Amino acid sequence: MPGGSKDIVVTSPPYNLGIHYLTYDDTSSRAEYLTWCRVWMTEILRVLSDGGSFFLNVGASPKEPLFPHQMALLACECGWKLQNTFHWVKSISVPDPKGEDGDFVSVGHFKPINSKRFVNDCHEYVFHLTKTGNVPLERLALGVPYQDKSNIARWGHTGGRDKRCRGNVWFVPYETIQRRSTDRPHPATFPVELARNCLKIAGANAQTRVMDPFLGIGSSALAAYFEGVRSFTGYDIDAEYVAVAKARLAEAAGKTDESAPKAAKEA
Repeated sequence: MPGGSKDIVVTSPPYNLGIHYLTYDDTSSRAEYLTWCRVWMTEILRVLSDGGSFFLNVGASPKEPLFPHQMALLACECGWKLQNTFHWVKSISVPDPKGEDGDFVSVGHFKPINSKRFVNDCHEYVFHLTKTGNVPLERLALGVPYQDKSNIARWGHTGGRDKRCRGNVWFVPYETIQRRSTDRPHPATFPVELARNCLKIAGANAQTRVMDPFLGIGSSALAAYFEGVRSFTGYDIDAEYVAVAKARLAEAAGKTDESAPKAAKEA
């Protein structure tokens, strides 16, 4: 692949935690795994454009809490600059504004941990890596309204717009499914909306060239489709996962979806 030929990479590699994939063996030694990661991290650095963005989703296990940070440090050793760290919140419990004092409401999904030592793990990391650390972002592409509307006039940088930067905490729950075997036939996926967030804040458009070297069942491909991206490249060593990804794209293309830009419908 030519150097500088991609603009955005959104991916989530296997975590080497013994997850059962159809083809890939997720049980390498830590040294072997990190050596392998160094290879593909360096290759992504080569194929990404100078002003491009690499979004690396990494989670942890209770017994390996430093693993995500180890991956971020390894990326920096390969030449990347860690520009932003986003916290992907899968589930959260907050005070219920409509309830009594002390009432909480819980939203989202997580995998329960049966342990006396560890709490349920409800979040993962998305590391935003660039070549220089100075890549501009479309901060308001994920903007949210001001709670206190007086801030719109108080702060000159608003330009009169009722929108502020959301920050680096993204609540993106998994969609509710009925059966994993048919609705989500992959043991480690991320929501399409998480990848869409990455593409939006990086300013993706029809001309943007997007890649995912660990495609799985195609969540990043669907995200690119819905964001109007015309050029997407995805890789996976498992033919069955690729087939599912293609089927998901075909299903999306066959539906009338007003959230999909015109460029995506014509792609």
